[in-house]
Amino acid sequence: MLVLNRSEVKRLLPMPACIALMRDTLAARARGQTQQPSRVAVRPPDGTGTLLTMPAWVAEPAALGVKVVSVFPGNHQRGLDSHQGAVLSLDPDTGQVQAILEAGAVTAIRTAAVSAVATDLLANPDADDLALLGAGVQAGTHLAAIAAVRTLRRIRVWSRSAERALAFAQEATAPGGLAVEVMPSAEAAVEDASIICTVTASPTPVLQGQWIVRGAHINAVGAHTPETRELDTDAVTGARIFVDARESALLEAGELLIPIKERRLRTTDIKAELGEVIVGTHPGRASSAEITLFKSLGLGIEDVAAARYVTAEARRLGVGQEIAF
Repeated sequence: MLVLNRSEVKRLLPMPACIALMRDTLAARARGQTQQPSRVAVRPPDGTGTLLTMPAWVAEPAALGVKVVSVFPGNHQRGLDSHQGAVLSLDPDTGQVQAILEAGAVTAIRTAAVSAVATDLLANPDADDLALLGAGVQAGTHLAAIAAVRTLRRIRVWSRSAERALAFAQEATAPGGLAVEVMPSAEAAVEDASIICTVTASPTPVLQGQWIVRGAHINAVGAHTPETRELDTDAVTGARIFVDARESALLEAGELLIPIKERRLRTTDIKAELGEVIVGTHPGRASSAEITLFKSLGLGIEDVAAARYVTAEARRLGVGQEIAF
């Protein structure tokens, strides 16, 4: 069995390759060539974190495996990433364990890559002003991912921690030598922004509908439970909504479930899954003036497809540690 650590996963899963892989994987889902149950969540009553298990299978290229990951937002105060865990990549013919990969890197890269796919499909072609709400790991991977599908003119970041936002701006690798501007408020960060990525651990809205300019595209990434959301109801009801998987969204996405409970949103207001736009069964954006929203929760098929790719690259390049298992 091959063991791959965080730095090895990051080396072997470059963003452009992962974007192409996620596009193919979501298309496979739209064609009925994947299987995954709803992820199982364990949430201790003290509210400190969540443990998730996500098994999945993809037909082509054949991939089988499971991700076990914990999400502990308080880890930032300990100097740790919020996501901890591992992905097991299994031989789809025999079920044997082929590799174990550090899950934090897989999650960070594939999540941003899916947002890039959504941005490429749904944002206006001339969208070039990026606002990042949040300054953690996902902010960095989203900057790289969005820059891979759009030529950016301006990049702004806001965080509830001004120190984290400043550190991010100083350390971020921006395309073309662009400076990352630190903004004093979320409202200032998104003013006239054509692409907005919410990548916070906030349980309550950080983005309000009244701030969003016509024609913007939003990737809502950070919240992943029925009780939490980064967007207020006006932001959601004012947008054309797309998701990675309907069943996951209607089980876990507070951005959607809370407005539904308020009777301001219907389940039919979800226009399509991203894979349906990729394969052409849904047109996606209907006009340049409308606001589009991609609510991301993350799918097991994304993890196992990424793990298969990384494992193959590791064996090709002789990377990682082989151990008896």
